[in-house]
Amino acid sequence: MNTLSGQTAPEAVPQDSDTFLRRAAEYRPELLAHCYRMLGSVHDAEDLVQETYLRAWRGRYGFEGRSSLRFWLYRIATSACLTALQHSSRRFVPAGLGTAGDDPHAPLDPAGVELPWVQPMLDLPPDPAAVVAERGSVRLALIVALQQLPPRQRAVLILRDVLAWRAAEVAALLDTSAAAVNSALQRARAQLQQTAATEDGVTDSLDERGRALVDRFAKAFEDADVDALARLLREDVRLEMPPDPLWFAGRTLVLRFLADRVFPIVAEQRLLAVTVNDGQPALATYWREADGRFHPHVLQVLTLRGHRVAGILAFRDTTFFPAAGLPASLDPGTPPAPSWLW
Repeated sequence: MNTLSGQTAPEAVPQDSDTFLRRAAEYRPELLAHCYRMLGSVHDAEDLVQETYLRAWRGRYGFEGRSSLRFWLYRIATSACLTALQHSSRRFVPAGLGTAGDDPHAPLDPAGVELPWVQPMLDLPPDPAAVVAERGSVRLALIVALQQLPPRQRAVLILRDVLAWRAAEVAALLDTSAAAVNSALQRARAQLQQTAATEDGVTDSLDERGRALVDRFAKAFEDADVDALARLLREDVRLEMPPDPLWFAGRTLVLRFLADRVFPIVAEQRLLAVTVNDGQPALATYWREADGRFHPHVLQVLTLRGHRVAGILAFRDTTFFPAAGLPASLDPGTPPAPSWLW
């Protein structure tokens, strides 16, 4: 099957449950990636994939084999995503809400601020047999940029530019014309260019030198070594900490915030290095608590440029940890960084 094309030869949908579930399960990884691109949330994407399979199972007798099973599942998933986006069409990162803060002592967690935040997607341990999205298509910067597009333009851009479907296929899936698809695609591309969101240059590849940089950053962070961190951060480094809308730009302010607000309250910490969003480095950060064990605190997603850390997006939602197979806690004897989980 051509994984870059949506519409393949018509086929019958299996009627018995075992065969249907086995066939449909082949497409789950790419459907999850598709829903994640649309929604910007791993949790919501998981729910919508489940809903996709439920709708497909219930509607299997009405499917007349006019398209491939893959195309049919994408039609259901995209429709479900567009319905969900009628209620909340955008997710945010702090830098998308306003200017950077200039006071590292400003209060966090202001009352009444409840916004839908973009979530990272943790990579699974390598599985050569898995069906995966094209490399770079779930990069965090791209996911953030996609959230700024209207939902139907978002769907068109994903199906045309990420999945490389033909205009006629997208038109059939969205029940519109090829001309309307091409028009929406042009508008979506123009919007993405305005946000300067391209996959090229978003992050250094995580080669041996990149992994060494992550290791040094993890060690400096565990040791609360501000001087060592200063040598690893770019001058224009950005620190964002959802769900706090406050964010900082510039090495001086970022280091001052860490030195004055973070490190003094951490008794001891351990960091595990993982990757998210198709290869971007991240650090699962555990803090030592009263029971002596290390418990999840934050997931730091790093952007690397020019062999320095250019961005720290610190997600304080620890529900990512069990969902990604990360340890629920670490032993007191866990060795300090660097330590790569996989």
